Amino acid sequence: MDRGMVGSTSKGRLQVEVRHHGASAVVTPVGELDHHTAELLREPLEKSVEEGLVRLVVDCSRLDFCDSTGLNVLLGARLKAEAEGGGVHLAGMRPVVARVFEITGAEAVFTVHDTLDAALAVD
Repeated sequence: MDRGMVGSTSKGRLQVEVRHHGASAVVTPVGELDHHTAELLREPLEKSVEEGLVRLVVDCSRLDFCDSTGLNVLLGARLKAEAEGGGVHLAGMRPVVARVFEITGAEAVFTVHDTLDAALAVD
């Protein structure tokens, strides 16, 4: 069940929306995720885990760009979530973002879903 928006933040090229969906935190980065904006995603991911929402669903459908710094933020969140018994699910990646994960091999360590609905349907 969607509880609505619990927070958002922005810095020019990136906005991050966070909401709860059942036991999951749905985190939606909008714009460009890079060295200058990565902290805007790191903070809500870490806060969600600290609050006990260790199943993180990152809706990538509105992410226009992701560099290695952004990838490292997601990898760090994955380690923290898994340490608490959860994980990170990526949903709706655009081809330009998916390519970063393919090139680096990072797609092998994440659970990737075609759509947000598919990610939320998995318990």
